[in-house]
Amino acid sequence: MTGVPVLALIDVVKDYVGEAGTFRALHGISMTVADGELMAIMGPSGSGKSTLMNIIGCLDSPTTGAYRFEGTDTATLGERALARMRNAGIGFIFQQFNLLPRLSALGNVALPLVYAGLGKADREAQAQALLAEVGLADKPRSRPSQLSGGQQQRVAIARALANRPKLLLADEPTGALDTKTGAEVLGLFKTLNREQGVTVVIVTHDPEVARAADRVVRIQDGRVFYDGPPTEAALYGHGEVAA
Repeated sequence: MTGVPVLALIDVVKDYVGEAGTFRALHGISMTVADGELMAIMGPSGSGKSTLMNIIGCLDSPTTGAYRFEGTDTATLGERALARMRNAGIGFIFQQFNLLPRLSALGNVALPLVYAGLGKADREAQAQALLAEVGLADKPRSRPSQLSGGQQQRVAIARALANRPKLLLADEPTGALDTKTGAEVLGLFKTLNREQGVTVVIVTHDPEVARAADRVVRIQDGRVFYDGPPTEAALYGHGEVAA
């Protein structure tokens, strides 16, 4: 861990305009994530955590305030540059895996490398190495329907690592898994973080998932309610408002 921020949000406000008027989802969020951190973002439904995740993932932009990824203000980027930053810098992992059913595990992991311009042999070699990293070296030809939920999520993690992003952004990554399998997937995140220095941000409502993090940021009513270590009070929503 170098301490250099991978991302920084500075007084981020997000408004949505609808027929009923303007709804403010985020009220001046400021926070940084350092290189090599394993952080959990928590909050109940409607708290703003999904909006925050979309901004962190460069899928949405602040109404006011600034979002900087590796020091670059994302508001200064055009759509193509923003897409390049998102594809190269951020690996996404979702609750429902989002694997392509007609592709093998190897094909799913290799897909981002197609867009990166690698030739077939290099793509397949890198994809096989990534499957080995997540403990699936023996499953390259298996399709998602032939894999367990935990194995599918491991394929999704390998795919997210394909471009060696600065950030892994995981949205409820254990939500579709049983307790034992979920714990194994969390263990994989911790291994990637500890042994390879991968920066990980997990968005979750589950205290047991957040317990694996070094730091918990709890969002409530669009504001940072807590920012600190994963204490019992923080995990269950009784922490004090961060200074």
